[in-house]
Amino acid sequence: MRKSSLYILGIITLVVFPIPTFLGLWFMEGTMPETIFEFEYLNIFTVGLGLMLGIIYAFIALWIMRAPIFEKLPVRVEKMVKDMKLSFWDCVFLSICAGLGEELLFRSGIQFYLGPIITTIIFVAIHGYLNPFNWRMSLYGLVVLPFIFLISYGFDIFGLWFAVAAHFAYDLVLFTSMSKED
Repeated sequence: MRKSSLYILGIITLVVFPIPTFLGLWFMEGTMPETIFEFEYLNIFTVGLGLMLGIIYAFIALWIMRAPIFEKLPVRVEKMVKDMKLSFWDCVFLSICAGLGEELLFRSGIQFYLGPIITTIIFVAIHGYLNPFNWRMSLYGLVVLPFIFLISYGFDIFGLWFAVAAHFAYDLVLFTSMSKED
């Protein structure tokens, strides 16, 4: 995938993914779009807690992904990321897009209607990590599932910015680590 295509996908994630959340909550619940951002939860504690969770879990996931069982995956995420030749700032941009766009869609939107368990399973499945035709990829999905559960339940306690920070940190660690791997 070319870097320009990746940037377009990042912008789509950041701008388009939140639209169903804004429209759904506005029309169905009467919630104004600006209240969805939960600025009252934007503080050093919730953001710091989310960053810590994302960083710690990313290192755990990286360690697990180095297990021999994952070597036979037909498409290795690490190779795809490395082949994109991402700079550090590319990694930051893509992590912001995924963290904010996906959390607005899944936590503030879908989770509002379906709850944390079903939303978590949908989130991991949409990313291709629960694949009935590839048990190794599904095994990786089982590694990611607890992290997304933690984000989902953390969202209910600490709010949107906790979830955004955790997702951002997780992606940033993975992107930067995978970009440098040999």
